Amino acid sequence: MSRADEIFIQNCKDILEHGVWDTDRAVRPRWEDGSPAHTVKKFCIVNRYDLTEEFPILTLRRTAFKSCIDEILWIWQKKSNNVRDLNSHIWDSWADERGSIGKAYGYQLGLKYKYPEGEFDQVDRVLYMLKNDPASRRIMTNLYNFRDLHEMHLYPCAYSMTFNVSGNTLNGILNQRSQDMLTANNWNVVQYSVLLKMFAQVSGLKAGELVHVIADAHIYDRHVPVVEEIITREPLPAPLFLIDESISNFYSFSVDSFRLENYTFHPLDKKIPVAI
Repeated sequence: MSRADEIFIQNCKDILEHGVWDTDRAVRPRWEDGSPAHTVKKFCIVNRYDLTEEFPILTLRRTAFKSCIDEILWIWQKKSNNVRDLNSHIWDSWADERGSIGKAYGYQLGLKYKYPEGEFDQVDRVLYMLKNDPASRRIMTNLYNFRDLHEMHLYPCAYSMTFNVSGNTLNGILNQRSQDMLTANNWNVVQYSVLLKMFAQVSGLKAGELVHVIADAHIYDRHVPVVEEIITREPLPAPLFLIDESISNFYSFSVDSFRLENYTFHPLDKKIPVAI
């Protein structure tokens, strides 16, 4: 059975059974009808995914594999902040009339900074360090730029990656300030697992462990019945993840460079409301 399913079930049970509700507080998120979107949450959940064992995608419900990759390439490869460069509509609510989400996500990764070795943006700096100084403990990225927060239409949720090489293995820590467990948890896990595999391959390394640190792991009030149903399901076997091994340039990957074999999942017929 899928290890990702087991972790998700454990997390959600913990939140539902031991979490804290914010119904006594004013909250920013709203449902489409204007009602406040309250949550039950746990503080600081830490999950570990061993990518050498299996690919961590849910089978309890379908995770849109190709759309996940499209978004992570939009942020990390295109370094874009415009939804017109994205093939899905998940960011449309945050975009202005020009399609921009402000100085957020991909915009921050594309900013260049000066280092002793030269000028790099954050992505190219990671690529340079993995190839030239893999023993470094300074291979990090950060999207939470306080100077630009007032010009971001949404503050970054998944905001920081720390890359660490042990022997010939590339591990990573994803830090996330806030996580909607039903709609976004496995989405982010899939994305950053793929990203770790991309960086590993073009650096002559193998992908090891992804550690996911979530400061505020929550379930929205209107999501509770759906979550309660999903976590009663029997996990199915994890699929086989395949990557185009001929690619050696980070910027040559496309959505079609990745595929899953034997991905089976339980159907989810309910429409899931999204808080914004």
